[in-house]
Amino acid sequence: MKLLVTTTILFLTATLHMSAQTPNVTYLDHDKVAAALAKGTSLMTAPNVTVSGAHRTGPGQVEVHDKETDVLYIIEGEATFVSGGTMVGGKVSRPDQHLGTDIQGGTTQHLTKGDVIVVQDGTPHWFKEVPKSVNYFVVKVLKN
Repeated sequence: MKLLVTTTILFLTATLHMSAQTPNVTYLDHDKVAAALAKGTSLMTAPNVTVSGAHRTGPGQVEVHDKETDVLYIIEGEATFVSGGTMVGGKVSRPDQHLGTDIQGGTTQHLTKGDVIVVQDGTPHWFKEVPKSVNYFVVKVLKN
């Protein structure tokens, strides 16, 4: 499974580096990617997918996306990531998005450089602990 996810990430990255003249292809040069990772900003948005760089120096909130699958690829740093289980204190933050305060019964993973984690839509997840910082790519696959 991990090999399949890594291959998918590499395929998406290779696709993004194709010629800017090819229809439906977005090219993102290394300077833009580095800036997005440092600041945690969006790299591109399309009707069915978004790609962002993310940078965290602390924990986040529990999230559930009703229509998005997240693919996270850790570039550097480390974090404790919890997924699955049941969201505690969940509230709608915007359409199809929920934020909460905790997860009961989830699975905890220690994420480090090179790790990939795929969170299917409807699954609670969060960065529970970030000891120093963590940089990662987020590919959001959107359901129509």
